[in-house]
Amino acid sequence: MRLPVSLATFVLFVACCFSAPASVRADTAPAQTAWRLLDYISVDYGGAVADGRVVSASEYAEMVEFGERIRTYIIALPPTPGQPSLVKHAETLQAAIGRKAPASEVAGLAKALASDLLAAYPIPLAPSKAPDLAHGAALYQQQCVGCHGATGAGDGQDAKGLTPPPTAFNNEGRARQRSIFGLYQVIDQGLDGTAMPSFAHLSSDDRWALAFFVGRFAYSDARGGEQLWHSDPGVRQLIPNLQALTQLTPAVLAQAIGDEKAPALTAFLRQHPEATMSGVGGTMSLARHRLAESVSAYVAGNRPKAIELALSAYLDGFEPVEPVLKARDSALMVRIEAAMGELRAAISKNESAETVRERAERLSALFDAAERALSPQEASIGSSFAGAFTILLREGLEALLVVVAMIAFLRKAERADVLPYVHGGWIAALAAGGMTWGAATYLISISGASRELTEGFGSLIAAVVLVSVGLWMHGKAQADAWQRYVHEKLSHALSRKSAWFLFLLAFVVVYREVFETVLFYAAMWSQGSGLAILAGAAAGAVTLAGIAWALLRYSRRLPIARFFSLSSMLIAILAVILAGKGIAALQEAGLLDIQPLRGLPRVEMLGIYPTWQGALVQSFVLIVMLAGFWYTGRSAAVRQ
Repeated sequence: MRLPVSLATFVLFVACCFSAPASVRADTAPAQTAWRLLDYISVDYGGAVADGRVVSASEYAEMVEFGERIRTYIIALPPTPGQPSLVKHAETLQAAIGRKAPASEVAGLAKALASDLLAAYPIPLAPSKAPDLAHGAALYQQQCVGCHGATGAGDGQDAKGLTPPPTAFNNEGRARQRSIFGLYQVIDQGLDGTAMPSFAHLSSDDRWALAFFVGRFAYSDARGGEQLWHSDPGVRQLIPNLQALTQLTPAVLAQAIGDEKAPALTAFLRQHPEATMSGVGGTMSLARHRLAESVSAYVAGNRPKAIELALSAYLDGFEPVEPVLKARDSALMVRIEAAMGELRAAISKNESAETVRERAERLSALFDAAERALSPQEASIGSSFAGAFTILLREGLEALLVVVAMIAFLRKAERADVLPYVHGGWIAALAAGGMTWGAATYLISISGASRELTEGFGSLIAAVVLVSVGLWMHGKAQADAWQRYVHEKLSHALSRKSAWFLFLLAFVVVYREVFETVLFYAAMWSQGSGLAILAGAAAGAVTLAGIAWALLRYSRRLPIARFFSLSSMLIAILAVILAGKGIAALQEAGLLDIQPLRGLPRVEMLGIYPTWQGALVQSFVLIVMLAGFWYTGRSAAVRQ
């Protein structure tokens, strides 16, 4: 049994498991710099001008310079339909500074332009995970304490003689107007005309951790903030996710909940940003926000960014709750995936802004339905049990069929000495799945893209291997004197190299399903009854064991030619199914475009998804299998 597979193929599969797809990004550096200067003007202009008079010549000169730089940076941005309007607004801001307009007017103009700038040239607004504040404290001691001082008062030993002096982070009057995102931008790019350098050499996670730590100096008293956060649903709705927290200034929060409550809540959330990331509401809010950003970017003419944000709405916002929704309302989950594909296709085809907006509105309505289905009151014991049972049964059945076919084949061939390789493969896959669960829980955050890529590449590799296995088995079903072939040739055919191939095949097909099941169960565990989930998993495992026993027992009664004929057809069907699932997963990860195929039904169990790419690949696999079956049958007839 010599099959065309190499260790390099398997290494490629492992390498692709946790890689993210490359995204097309516009050059947003000028936009970031302009946004940072606008934030600075909105906060500090009042220290330069009061009552129409200059109160600090040096600061006023800085405001004039920054106004001119903002206009220059916006002109330097990649052209979009919205760029001329941004330039006009920048000139309006310049004129207001030039005539020494009131601070409230200048701040309003600066904030409005900053908001429009982000809509036209979106940039990362929040960290992908809760920042490590202990690490942020260590970074502050290493990088910042020399100028800004141990308490953030701007009185470090290196601060003497600096003009302007370092920012005093503990000044609540200034801190009220500054968001965490604003702090992050300054840390990222520095501040022209001051001694503040760029810390872009730090990782993004480090810069966010530093921004959150710095943002705590003016808000250290969190008494009452935690109770307010947990007891008031309206407050949690106001700050539904980490992105909303990073953009919110304490002043805006005070307008919403009052000056008495805002400082304590600000202190609590800046000390515990992870509080905004728990529960379904956070991820669904992120999905809606990215969806709105995608539409804004598309309207502004930035199509690559619109595609990227639409993909993020699915992978970062909806994907984390998909396992639970799939267990509770699989039909709704299918509708959301289809609507997301239609939105991305509309953006890719450069359809009208109105069409894109309509598709986004439909998707947002589906998100609302999903959030209702995912509410805690819907997490009954029965739904948790049923979800755990069906997930394990569905995910495990494909792998089970392949492994059972290999075991039955080896028993028919009287090669029990090779069985340990097959058993070792699926056992190693289960162990790797356990390590994946540990890594996803304690070490890394497995993104939606990584999950889809793992499923996609795993499915396609398994499909390629199964095509080879199916053709080989079909050839043996037609061969004369099978028993003589077994005894005389099988020892050579099943060499140690091929035995290790069986190990790798068992590992790949089982790990693909284990990886998916682990992430499904992890998501369900946070939403449903733990005992019900364990009971459902146990019932699913018993059912799979029963199916395996029945298949193995039935295979022993089949004549060898009949066995190989049925096995080859089963493997051919599985190859077509896995090819379809692999293409669909790579499309959901953003690695492949989506071109909807009207009139084709979606049958997930058969790997049929209504896209041209999936249909073409499945058709190709089916043609290869049919042609291969014809060729092996013809060759066997000639030999006879």
